[in-house]
Amino acid sequence: MRLSIWLAGAAALVVLGLVLVAGQALLRPDLPLITDAAFSLETISPNADGSDDVTVFSYSLSRNARVSLVFEDASGQVFTFRTDEIRAGGDYQVEFSGVVDGYLLPGETIQGEVQRRLLRDGIYTWRLTALPAGGGEAVERSGALTVTDASSTLPELVTFDVSPEIFTPNQDGIWDRARINVYLLKAARLTAYLENEDGLRVFLQERQEGRKPGEPGRHDFDYDGGVDLGADPPPDGLYRVVAVAEDAEGQRVLRTGSMTIRDGGDPQAEIVPQSVGVDVVFIHAPYDARYFGQNAELVAPPDDPQDLNFLAVNIPLGDLLVFKLTVENYGDVPIRTSGPPPGTVYEQSEVAASLGWYDQSGAWRVGIDCDTATRDYPWRWAVGAPDDLLAVLDEETGNTYYYLPPGQQAVVWGAVRMTDLVEARNPQKCWAGLIHEDVEVSDRNSRVGARDVELIDPSASASGES
Repeated sequence: MRLSIWLAGAAALVVLGLVLVAGQALLRPDLPLITDAAFSLETISPNADGSDDVTVFSYSLSRNARVSLVFEDASGQVFTFRTDEIRAGGDYQVEFSGVVDGYLLPGETIQGEVQRRLLRDGIYTWRLTALPAGGGEAVERSGALTVTDASSTLPELVTFDVSPEIFTPNQDGIWDRARINVYLLKAARLTAYLENEDGLRVFLQERQEGRKPGEPGRHDFDYDGGVDLGADPPPDGLYRVVAVAEDAEGQRVLRTGSMTIRDGGDPQAEIVPQSVGVDVVFIHAPYDARYFGQNAELVAPPDDPQDLNFLAVNIPLGDLLVFKLTVENYGDVPIRTSGPPPGTVYEQSEVAASLGWYDQSGAWRVGIDCDTATRDYPWRWAVGAPDDLLAVLDEETGNTYYYLPPGQQAVVWGAVRMTDLVEARNPQKCWAGLIHEDVEVSDRNSRVGARDVELIDPSASASGES
């Protein structure tokens, strides 16, 4: 009994639906697929002067369809505004400023890809074509549109230079910055970005020097990967470099290049704190001429367990203050270094440059400093011995650079011959630091292992005894 009631109800609903469909057909017979199509202005002057720059195209569909809107000039060349756009039945309006999909004129050569471009001056036949969503024949409406005083100049990027091809944003001073240089032919809004194969876009900032943003002329975009601000750079990989110029009329020109990001990351290293004893070993060693001169030997590192004490260091004037410490690269990228190598001995008046080892932006070095030093960290050493470091040849420049790999530790040692006694600062403090040259000496890597160092003048002691 209950089943019969359900069947009866279902049948009634079917009958009601048929009646409604029949009634709709009687009240509203089949309408054409396109019931209306027209421009609000039949003449436009798209030159961004604020007068008749834009016309509104209105059209109506009686049911779902795929629509296209194209323009044909007197020579028969067709220009596309919309192609196969899915639309439900209903009324539509769209502003048209004379800009269509990019095209080239006969015999014309443009640097880059013209994505959007104004129609030239002339009379055009417009055609709106609708293809029923359920299949069937296409329906078309057409009319005329006149374009006058259209801007004829594209926002062309006549120069587009990308360097380097391999970008390594890791603050090692080698190919740490990417630069995109463009020359803009007319005033336009400029955008530049990197895009990888996954669609990740990284937008670049224009350098604020010389040209104002958007004015004609040369423009530079500069990118450090975000590392200078402590951010992680984009993932390593191949990137498309894109520069886009779009003018006030809506014309758009795009140029592309490629760049590979490699070895990107935020470098992290520190002087390793010791679990027992001092973080930096300081000891006294006697002067020996073999540590100086053209064929100077390297001093041996301290190796006595008793050297890990915290006691002040007493050094006869002219002898050596020897140090030893451990550096760890605890980051994800190699850190570059430069010499001199561990074991090198300095005269107190010398600096690294006097030994032929000049400061290099992005290089990491261990430095020793004292209260009486004439500059910060005048005595510097590489962050590892040659066996600790990875040699990398830069094929473009022919230079070989040396790196402490991620996760590796290295022992660094060396000495300074203490020859300058300043009575007002005797004893004085001496300490170590880990220097990222032209970047920073971080708080955790500055003034590490500070120790009292007292110089003793033997000649003064001898004269006092007599």
